Amino acid sequence: LNPGELYPVTRFLEMAARATQLLRPQLGDWAQSLHYIGTQATVDFLASMFGRELMQASRRDPRLLLQHLANGYRTAVSYGERTVLWTGDRSARFVMRRDFMPAPYHEGVLLGALEAVGAQDVRVHGRQLSLLDSEYDVSW
Repeated sequence: LNPGELYPVTRFLEMAARATQLLRPQLGDWAQSLHYIGTQATVDFLASMFGRELMQASRRDPRLLLQHLANGYRTAVSYGERTVLWTGDRSARFVMRRDFMPAPYHEGVLLGALEAVGAQDVRVHGRQLSLLDSEYDVSW
């Protein structure tokens, strides 16, 4: 796959499924493998032009990052919606609707993004609400 190109989600799901099979012996299980893939996807995205713009717009502020990330997903995928509900000064619930990736993947994405802006003691706990809906309690 070429970075910067958008591919059908079915192709991405096939690739992620195969990657989890390859990573499970080193990482333990399916969820840990998906978490790792999500974190690595974030590292790669943040190195892109769009990712660098997201980092610049966030000004290394985790709150700004989460707000921009909810909108920034549109750059990477053509489906679903994301919203942020603030639960405290350093905590939020990140809600994803109509998203095809399981919760462990997005836990890795959110963890990687928050750590990239320098957030400390990041905690991300995801819950799959239905096949395509999930939410994540995030704190730092």
